[in-house]
Amino acid sequence: MFFNILTNVRKKIPLTHCITNYVTVNSCANAILAVGGAPIMADDIEEVAEITAMSNALVLNIGTLNKRTVQSMVKAGIAANEKGIPVILDPVGVGASNLRNSATAELINKVKFAAIRGNISEIKNIYDGSAKAHGVDVDISDSNIEPQQLCEYAKVLSLRTGAVIAITGATDVIAQSEKAALLKNGNPMLSNVTGSGCMLSAITGAFLGANPNNCWEATVSATALMGIAGEIAQSKTVKNGVGIGSFNVYLMDALSQIDEAKMKEAIKIEII
Repeated sequence: MFFNILTNVRKKIPLTHCITNYVTVNSCANAILAVGGAPIMADDIEEVAEITAMSNALVLNIGTLNKRTVQSMVKAGIAANEKGIPVILDPVGVGASNLRNSATAELINKVKFAAIRGNISEIKNIYDGSAKAHGVDVDISDSNIEPQQLCEYAKVLSLRTGAVIAITGATDVIAQSEKAALLKNGNPMLSNVTGSGCMLSAITGAFLGANPNNCWEATVSATALMGIAGEIAQSKTVKNGVGIGSFNVYLMDALSQIDEAKMKEAIKIEII
């Protein structure tokens, strides 16, 4: 059921509107292009509703947050909801500051999300406010939580918000109310590339934009694609004896070259 999702992206070329952080905006745009989507980045409050209305998906990323863009995100999110356009939230670093906490709470209260993607510390913070923040990275105290426990967090939060919940880490968990997928693709080098998580959220936007009635399957497929691309990139990096800069290039190459057959061959998935 996951293996026509990528084909739909490349057929439909979904316009994916990202209000994202300026550290990774270029990488996010290129990742969307690589998988077959079309990116647009607009964050001024005077145009976000118009741009969103013409798009197939909206991605909201709080990585470099300010009060101006929070209001742009809210306005864009409401416009997307009115048009039935899927909205994806990447709550980067929630828990690190009061501004991030209040912005995330405001967005969840005012916007209906199709998917929320973050690391375990970010998702735990939304779940019950208990997680510590280590900048924008996972706190070490959260890194050893077992996948089964992550599934419970994700399923409960999905029921609470109505969104697909994607927790990315050594094992990725993607849950929707009573069902979850565990994905074991990927490798540690992905965490050494600035914006790999942001790129995944942007790709997820493109996948949901092309498959708006299959949000869980689209989120699983996008997450698997990034993990498989990471494995291919690592293999080439090691083989050629090069470093993280080359890994980044190989990652983008893989995102553009993986097809449905490669996805089916390489995906490591358990449904629970």
